[in-house]
Amino acid sequence: MITIVPMPFREACAYIDRVHRHHKRPQGHKFSLGAVTGDGRLVGVAIVGRPVARAYDDGFTVEVTRLATDGTPNSCSALYGAAWRTAKASGHRRALTYTQEGESGASLRAVGWRRAAERPARAGWDSPSRPRRTLGTEQVGRTLWEITAKAAGKSSASIRP
Repeated sequence: MITIVPMPFREACAYIDRVHRHHKRPQGHKFSLGAVTGDGRLVGVAIVGRPVARAYDDGFTVEVTRLATDGTPNSCSALYGAAWRTAKASGHRRALTYTQEGESGASLRAVGWRRAAERPARAGWDSPSRPRRTLGTEQVGRTLWEITAKAAGKSSASIRP
């Protein structure tokens, strides 16, 4: 059985550093959650923050910026579901996250998230006016996922695919 617990940002980041396959820790968060087994073993974390894309940062939207698990069954779904319930309880109306090309999104679909858009692979963020280092996630397409709260019987505006 998996229990969801509040997780200090520093501890969540340490877990991300050890386990996440393709990203480093994020810069900050609104809240972080941990998935713990009955014997007290931490099997995953979710870090939720402001949307990375400024266009989505409307004050009512959050983004699951990192989620990593050790592969324990149902831990991803438990974390995505808890992240949305926590965000919604604090007044947020929409949550976003991304998966990389080749990831099915089964854990997201299992807890009610839906595909919002497909994003093509990018060459990177480096430019002469603002040099940036390569992260290793360039040249990979992504899927944008969302879940929204119902407002007055209608779902809030979704992202155009």
